Amino acid sequence: FAAFRDLDAGDWIGATGEVIATKRGELSVRISQFELLQKSLRPLPDKWHGLKDVEQRSRRRYLDLLANEDARAVALTRARIVSELRTQFERRGYVEVETPVLLPEATGAIAKPFTTSHNALEMEMSLRIATELYLKRLVVGGIEKVFEIGRIFRNEGIDSTHNPEFTMLESYEAFADYNDIMVLVEEIIAACAIAATGGTEITYDGRAIDLSGPYRRATMLELTQEAVDKDIDYDTSLAELGSLARTHGIEPEDHWGSGKLIEMLFDELVEETLWQPTYVTEHPIETSPLARIHRDKPHVTERFELIIAGDEYANAFSELNDPFDQRARFEFQAEAKAAGDEEAHPIDEDYIRALEYGLPPTGGLGIGVDRLVMLLTDKHHIREVILFPTMRPESAEE
Repeated sequence: FAAFRDLDAGDWIGATGEVIATKRGELSVRISQFELLQKSLRPLPDKWHGLKDVEQRSRRRYLDLLANEDARAVALTRARIVSELRTQFERRGYVEVETPVLLPEATGAIAKPFTTSHNALEMEMSLRIATELYLKRLVVGGIEKVFEIGRIFRNEGIDSTHNPEFTMLESYEAFADYNDIMVLVEEIIAACAIAATGGTEITYDGRAIDLSGPYRRATMLELTQEAVDKDIDYDTSLAELGSLARTHGIEPEDHWGSGKLIEMLFDELVEETLWQPTYVTEHPIETSPLARIHRDKPHVTERFELIIAGDEYANAFSELNDPFDQRARFEFQAEAKAAGDEEAHPIDEDYIRALEYGLPPTGGLGIGVDRLVMLLTDKHHIREVILFPTMRPESAEE
């Protein structure tokens, strides 16, 4: 045993010997010789208590993985979930592709981008905020079922469900609409739950959730009317909706229309109350610049968000494929941007040109992979499911 005196927890050794079983039946090696492969110069966290400081766990993920079995389990479960997502789409005939991360202008979502500059081209560029418009260009090009699992970047706040760099799955299917996508989402979420937990009934934050489907469906307007106990709609005056918003602690901005006000009331009063899986449907045109107008209702779109445990897990719609309507929506967004809305969608002339060649009726979907992993591992901060989350640099290295 004298040879082991200079070894510390964390040292790597190479050993030769006889494989045996201990009296307790544990597989072991009776070492006849060994050599030191690498010395650990820093003491490892106590193996019984692990690394407990939440911030240090996120900053030193390598130590977190060494010290905490739960951290390793989450990382491996995430890998299974991503693998299952890919399998589900490939089985259905979707083609996986890669689209640009560095863009002349960030499009495809209502969000604030990160900006940078390209020295050789001498131009400003942005990191992508979505993959949507490039994927729909591929549908125009004849790839009728397409998906991408990729990193998205949004220059926005950091909280328990938001990280500036995150993973999104987006898919597009020609000759499908948002009703078809609802069925697809139920099947995919259930399959991921089985891959991660062994079943479709899970526990999150101490409460049961049934992911088997079919999921409840309710319109945004109906849910908001119920919450405010008033018979409002998209024709209600801006003055009345603005007053109602202020009553509930929302300070309207000058460029908000009736659709934005109703959506803000929904976000403030309803979203967190939806625990079991719920498709919130028929979002206003004003906040859905890429979604098709509802076939029967002129003020809303064929769009849904999947809300579970008070958070959004999927966003989908029948895609807007009319280039004239799309240009008008982009121009409305440009006016909002000029009025101070930093998240408004810019005009993408090349995308409109692609639509002019003909986008077939298409159903599109986006699933937040990190949030899905949170749900299926019962984690309550996005940093717990991202191996290396975005954090402020330390003032000095320890």
